[in-house]
Parts: sequence; structure tokens; C-alpha cells
Amino acid sequence: MNVNRSTYYKYINHKPSNREQENLIIRQKILELYAKTDKRLGVNKIKICLQNEYCLFVSTGRVYRLMKEMNLPKMSTVKPPKFKHNNTKNLTFQNKLTQNFNVPAPNQVWVCDFTYVKVGQRFGYICAIMDLYARKVIAYKISNHINTDLAIKTLQSAVKSRKVSNGILFHTDRGSQFTSYDFRKLIDSLNMIQSFSAKAHPYDNAVIECFFKYLKKEELNRRSFSSIDQLHLSLVKYIDGFYNPIRPHSHNNGLSPNQMESLFFS
Repeated sequence: MNVNRSTYYKYINHKPSNREQENLIIRQKILELYAKTDKRLGVNKIKICLQNEYCLFVSTGRVYRLMKEMNLPKMSTVKPPKFKHNNTKNLTFQNKLTQNFNVPAPNQVWVCDFTYVKVGQRFGYICAIMDLYARKVIAYKISNHINTDLAIKTLQSAVKSRKVSNGILFHTDRGSQFTSYDFRKLIDSLNMIQSFSAKAHPYDNAVIECFFKYLKKEELNRRSFSSIDQLHLSLVKYIDGFYNPIRPHSHNNGLSPNQMESLFFS
């Protein structure tokens, strides 16, 4: 085979170095995480999960090299630019949140919005509510129609889940679903404080907008749906099975929303 004798003996007598043995272990754990999260995590979040779940403290560069060797594509995204808007006061639609997205405890500020996804030849509409403290999605509903009823059912689901409503700041855009008489009547009956984004300023509700962006990139845009039931199963899998319990969040210093909340209540 035209192989040098020294090369042959070096090969058959070779013993893996400590570094090679470490890389083998790290590769196995990376593959476990990659499969467990349905190929959603990129280099940075893989690094955080290796630390949180396996106590493996590995540099970003090393994770990148190992993933590249294993031909694992990275899930990269571009964060939206930061924008600060000084909203003018309005007696009817006051922005009481004013982009103060960092809150000291759960159940102080909830944010809500709609998004949509193609379902067969129509669209399915998703309404989601997030608690800003740990960026946890606390309620979501799906419908064939984007209307006040969908917003009301989602809010009722959030209150039922959290068992609290009094004094919570509830922030949304100025969509007709949130400014309608029925919805504002519900807000008043729950003793919640309503806050609205400035007109045509989605950055005033940037956190929930960002969640929808990652939801679509990491789950919805990778699939096609022929029914609302299929869409619902996909949301359960992503939100309840991945985003809340597993996905590291930069706002939480690498902890998932569930882990962040557990630390607060422990």
C-alpha cells in the first residue's frame, strides 16, 4: 500500500491524548443536545447547555470547531437593532411600559401580541402572552380568525395559569383586538393596568416580537401545516418542550425561562 513502516507503527500504536478523549466526550454531548433540541441550537447556546447540563466548560471556538468537524449546521440569527422612542402621552393610549423591559419579579409586566402562519390555503393566527421577568411564555392560543375573542381567551388562560392578575401591567400594540370595549372591560374586571405601544412603533413591544421571530425561525418556518391541530402540536412542542424549559436566554444569563423563575421562587 506504499505506506512507510514508521507511519504504520505510529498508527497502530497510537493512544488517544487527553485532549482527544475530551473532544470525544464533548462531541457525544453536543450530538445529544443537537438531537434533543431538534437541531435548533447554535454554537453559543450549545456552549451554555454544555455548561448548565453537563458541567463542561468549553470555549465558543472549540464548540464551533467540533460542530464544524461533525458537519452540524449552526442556527444563526440576526438580532434586531435597538431603538428608543420617546412616546408622547395620550390619555387613551398611554405607553406605561416605555421600553422598560427588565422587571424585578414575575407577574409584574405581561406583554402580548399576534403573529400568523400559513395553514393549508389559509392562515392560522397565534396570540401569545409573555411574562417579562424571565421571558417566559405563560399562555398562547390559536384561531382561524384574528379577533377580540382570541385575545380574551389567551388572557383568561394566562390568568388561570398564573392565578394572579391584580396590578399587573399588560402591554400590547394598538390593535383593535386590544382596544375593543370587550377586551378593556375584561382588563378592568381583572384589575390590570393596560399599556400601549406608540403608533407604528413595534420596538415598544420588542421582546414579544423577538420571541415570534425565533419561534418562526426555529420551528414554524421549518415545517408546513395542513390543519390548526398540527400547528397547535408544533407550538406545544416548541414552547412547552423547548423554549420555556430548555432554551438558554441571554436575558437570563444563559438560564431557560423556567430555570430563571425557579431560582426566584426557591
